[in-house]
Amino acid sequence: MRLLLDTHVLLWWLTSERLSARAKAAISSADSNIWVSTATVWELSIKSALGKLTFPDDLGDQLSRNQFDVLPIGLDHALTVRSLPALHADPFDRMLIAQAQCDELTLVTRDKNIKRYPVAVLPA
Repeated sequence: MRLLLDTHVLLWWLTSERLSARAKAAISSADSNIWVSTATVWELSIKSALGKLTFPDDLGDQLSRNQFDVLPIGLDHALTVRSLPALHADPFDRMLIAQAQCDELTLVTRDKNIKRYPVAVLPA
């Protein structure tokens, strides 16, 4: 599987919390390619600066140890956001949806609003 982790899913994976057995199995499978968007790191950085959450200082090392690839935001991703229906107000989630659509990734999330978009979703 080609999976894109939503922000909360990445945090849950790193802290061994709350993930469904199905999501854990898919993420840990040797047959899966796991992506973490630059938008996720951007969101984590903003929320951390505001004091809303913490994330590991060695996030880059942890992504490498878990063999997660970083997905940069490309022009095609940014332009795809424009065509998304206004079903979700969160700009970071909208970017993840666009990236999943453009790169044919399955978005691992527990966000019910994302399921309203034409994108493959694996419930977290």
